[in-house]
Amino acid sequence: MIQKYPISIQDFEKLRSENFVYVDKTEFAFQLADIGGSYFLSRPRRFGKSLFLSTLACIFEGKKELFENTFIYDKWDWEQRFPIIRISFSNIGHQELGLEQAIRKRLLNIYSEHELEAVSHSISQLFKELIALLHKKYNQKVAVLIDEYDKPIIDHLSDEEIPIAIANQKTLKIFYSILKDADPHLKLVFITGVSKFTQVSIFSDLNNLFDMTLSSRFGGICGIAQQELQDYFPKELSVHNPDEIKNWYNGYTWDMKTYVYNPFSLLNFFVEGKFKNFWFSTGTPTFLIEMAKREKFYKLEDVKAVEEELKSFDVNNLNSKNILFQTGYLTFKSYDERRGVYTLSYPNKEVRQSYLEALANAFTRSTNKSTKIIALQIEDALIENKPEELKNIINSLFKSIPYDHWQKENEHFYHAILHLTFKMMGIYTLSEVHSSDGRMDALVQLDNAIYAFEFKLDKTAEIAIQQIKDKGYLEPFRNEGKPLIAIGVNFSTEMKAVEKILVEEV
Repeated sequence: MIQKYPISIQDFEKLRSENFVYVDKTEFAFQLADIGGSYFLSRPRRFGKSLFLSTLACIFEGKKELFENTFIYDKWDWEQRFPIIRISFSNIGHQELGLEQAIRKRLLNIYSEHELEAVSHSISQLFKELIALLHKKYNQKVAVLIDEYDKPIIDHLSDEEIPIAIANQKTLKIFYSILKDADPHLKLVFITGVSKFTQVSIFSDLNNLFDMTLSSRFGGICGIAQQELQDYFPKELSVHNPDEIKNWYNGYTWDMKTYVYNPFSLLNFFVEGKFKNFWFSTGTPTFLIEMAKREKFYKLEDVKAVEEELKSFDVNNLNSKNILFQTGYLTFKSYDERRGVYTLSYPNKEVRQSYLEALANAFTRSTNKSTKIIALQIEDALIENKPEELKNIINSLFKSIPYDHWQKENEHFYHAILHLTFKMMGIYTLSEVHSSDGRMDALVQLDNAIYAFEFKLDKTAEIAIQQIKDKGYLEPFRNEGKPLIAIGVNFSTEMKAVEKILVEEV
């Protein structure tokens, strides 16, 4: 380990006092603290939001000694002290106590810390009076720092817990409703979260709240930009392959100007020295995978969206495209200014591989064999030209599918599973590839050959092969200098398996 890496350290004082490497974000903090106002920042989990909020708290507390050799050190008036109301919804105990009681307990603790007497009982009035009392006691406006404001909603987005999410959303609406009228007492309101939910009053009632999520001014506020990587980790880059690091962990952008590395994955890589999935395994919610499966939203390359559908969403009307963007599984790739349409895709190799495997396992309900292993076996069977083995391997993908699924699903279901599996091979795979006379179900390019797949349900493999020939799916690849192989696959709902595979060079 070349440096002390602050993996999962969210406390700025601990990070600085114990000499962990710190990528200086205080220029952003200075802008916010100096100007003041009300801000909202959405970023995926483990991207440094909590550390940034802790940095702001240390600035308002005047802890100058922690900021030596940072941007803000000689620019801030360290004699000023501002009272702080700091609430992190990740650790107030809302699951155990219930959201309203957890908020009340946290507010009363802040009253006690400042030797103030609470009069009201409701959380909104406790919050309102606390702001006013702090302003009066210290003769300084108050900094309200709220971290993971949406966790009480995010934690309950599975189908069976949506009523809890809706109830918590109503509670949060009541709690935040006082911020607008409290503005004369406020120096700064800074709120972080993963997602921007509609019908939460901070977005409807607080007219001056600036959503900095997609702002080019704050594109690098979280994450590690390329220049920062080079400035703070030169020894690491001399040891490891910079291009491969970029391929695995870079690629996130919210303004298409600044591209950042996932700090959690990057730092873990520097510790372990192996390219693997770090971020995805730390808590990808089951509801997200199940929702994507239900909507058959499995092709995440070249996803089209307009800005409004990406900025916020409603608990009562969840949309996988929106959630995947806000939670970090999709990011911007390009923007059509004339049409106002964004194109999104996976940010990097880590997310791509992990998401494909998780979704493939969800489709197949695989519990005893990784679809990634099956993907590699399929690749071997194609290279070795073993159609019967290919059939057996594909059947192993589907053997865990419940009987009722076989009865109600159609070709798209099986197409989705195979598409996800092929993608995990790391080979060139396209689905529903358009030609001049229709579209093939999948195209796979290996070093030894190009394969066109056609999937049928309760028909015949012969019909599938004939369609590939009649439609000329492989004709555009005649000049590639490789064998062109047609593969017809017929699924049988009665057998709950692949009935037949035909392989023919055309």
